[in-house]
Amino acid sequence: MASRRRFLTDSGLLVAAGLVACRAPAGPAIITISQRSVRQLLPGIPTSDGAGVKLTRVIGQPALRNLDPFLLLDRFHSDDPGAYIQGFPDHPHRGFETVTVMLAGKMRHRDSRGNQGIITGGGAQWMTAGRGIVHSEMPEQERGLMSGFQLWVNLPAKEKMCPQFYQDLPPEQLAEERLTPAGSLIRVIAGDANGLAGPVRERATAPILLTALLADERPFELDTPEGHTAFVFVGSGEVEVGPEHAATAVGSGTIALLGPGNRLRVRAKKPGCQLLLAAARPLGEPIVQRGPFVMNTDAEIQRAFADYRAGVLDKA
Repeated sequence: MASRRRFLTDSGLLVAAGLVACRAPAGPAIITISQRSVRQLLPGIPTSDGAGVKLTRVIGQPALRNLDPFLLLDRFHSDDPGAYIQGFPDHPHRGFETVTVMLAGKMRHRDSRGNQGIITGGGAQWMTAGRGIVHSEMPEQERGLMSGFQLWVNLPAKEKMCPQFYQDLPPEQLAEERLTPAGSLIRVIAGDANGLAGPVRERATAPILLTALLADERPFELDTPEGHTAFVFVGSGEVEVGPEHAATAVGSGTIALLGPGNRLRVRAKKPGCQLLLAAARPLGEPIVQRGPFVMNTDAEIQRAFADYRAGVLDKA
């Protein structure tokens, strides 16, 4: 024993071991909360798409061509069948993902790979167009309210030609949490919202996407990664977005583009506000868009058009 102790002492190992044993335990990590403020407000603009569907274009309009990695945000909301009944007949996509969020109504989708299904009110669909798809989205109703959103999310260059993939998400698959006794609630489609995980598979842009109904004036706060692009779109009502004593009023039909930070705060100015909240990692890559194709170079866009004309857009 003595010779072993002398060896450890001479080698310095005994001293080092003592220092390790006596080291004070590390304290908890300090996380600094940085509230996101509104850096810009933009109203959506009325337009039509597909076979004459009336909608509001929010991202993708002249004043906001894109918001990396978000490429387009459309809001559709009407109880007039004439505003939506012709739907979106067959059209192609390549190089990005389309997300349909249905608040009310029913929409049937079909594609060139033989997939089909119905997206119902309260549900969603996350479609990875990847190398290409030709699909249609048509109302599965002749009357009543049709309401929801379509959001386009870019793919990184290395995934633009990946296989097509669908996640059809009926209402019961979305993660839901009641926030207040008055009935405020969130429904999470993708990512983690304060510990509530949405059902969408892991994506390159690490998106957080949820709808919120604020039934009273109690604020809702959402943690977001510091480097994510983030926005709040107000579908109905009026809210305050930003730090408590420096919040910005945001009215119906308006998108609030948020500045840097790791938490966003929203409070309804009157009960009954409906919101879409989104955050995702920007890709920082060139965006070359021609209609339904979004690639990184003009040559890739020309290839997409050539493949579509040749009938091989969706072929491996």
